[in-house]
Amino acid sequence: MASIFKIPRSPFWFAAYRGACGERIQRTTKQRNRTVALGVAREWEKLSEKGRAGVLTEVHARRVVSEILESATGERLQFHTCRGWLDEWLAGKRGAVAAKSIEKYEQVTADFLAHLGERANLTLAAIGPKDVRSFRDVLAAGGRSPGTVNQVVRKVLSAPFLAAQRLGYIPTNPCAAVEPLRDDADAARETFTTEQVGQLLRAAEGDWQGAILAGYFTGLRLRDVAEMKWAAVDFDGGLLRIKTRKTGVVLMIPLHDEFAAWLRKQPRGIGQAPVFPSLAGKGTGGRHGLSGRFNAIMEAAKVKGRLTRGADGKGRKTSSLSFHSLRHSFVSALANAGVAKELRQKLSGHADDQSHARYTHLDVENLRAAVSKLPSVGSAR
Repeated sequence: MASIFKIPRSPFWFAAYRGACGERIQRTTKQRNRTVALGVAREWEKLSEKGRAGVLTEVHARRVVSEILESATGERLQFHTCRGWLDEWLAGKRGAVAAKSIEKYEQVTADFLAHLGERANLTLAAIGPKDVRSFRDVLAAGGRSPGTVNQVVRKVLSAPFLAAQRLGYIPTNPCAAVEPLRDDADAARETFTTEQVGQLLRAAEGDWQGAILAGYFTGLRLRDVAEMKWAAVDFDGGLLRIKTRKTGVVLMIPLHDEFAAWLRKQPRGIGQAPVFPSLAGKGTGGRHGLSGRFNAIMEAAKVKGRLTRGADGKGRKTSSLSFHSLRHSFVSALANAGVAKELRQKLSGHADDQSHARYTHLDVENLRAAVSKLPSVGSAR
């Protein structure tokens, strides 16, 4: 039976009890009050008894430790599930940061929780670098650029874990241990051919047909397509006016005849009604997210890209084709048609030449034709 005792020159009571392996344990309770110290000793012994019986659970251990702390200090020990902490952290951010930032935090945390599945209900400390790394790989497989993936993981998702670390809820930030992706030129995003886009359209149904047309004829990112509202569609002016989620830039994109024809066949919504109701409000991550559903359409259409690994040759294989490739296809088709770079950048919303260059895939014949225009300098002697 647990007991307590004092030793010379120590203000604290010591506990004596049988440990989980049957050994006799003596340790300080860090308590000056005899009654509180005896209560601590008895709870420690109860935990040891459960340990010997093989029925000690994490939930029970946390509860007992919390009760001991409460009896000593009047405060309960804070244990957060991953889902609970992310919700609490988001609530604290609302009103403290810009609405655009909140929207980004909400989307990333929702995608991460969907990716975790049941693991989201584990304690925050149970979420490790492996969980973050697999989320990173899913984002990359869904078509996000290495730069975008790195920002999502190391800045956006890292923020709530860093806050939890500073508060002492977790010892380390799992995002900090995940290496950033390298933007390897060998793993450049490919474009869809017009034949492949046709295959995708034949394999798709309902809103996905329109979404594929939108991606190919507007160059919009997947989330911007999925959340498109009827208020953005101007049939009279033949324009699509839309504010992009990533940069906040308002784009004015002329409606291509094929996309406009599809839109006219749909039940017309009013104002903020979604153009693609079955896609609106859905996350991009996870097998059943928007990216995963598009990958299933690619598989049904028998459209495959190159399978590549990370720069170190490790990690899961990812396809060089995804919904984001429609954006590359849009920019590249404009370039191959001779549309000036300034107009291409304006239509795609690229802020700088470097970003735009990554999306321009010129056909070999166009490159050959360009080189052939160089003036002759005479035969070599």
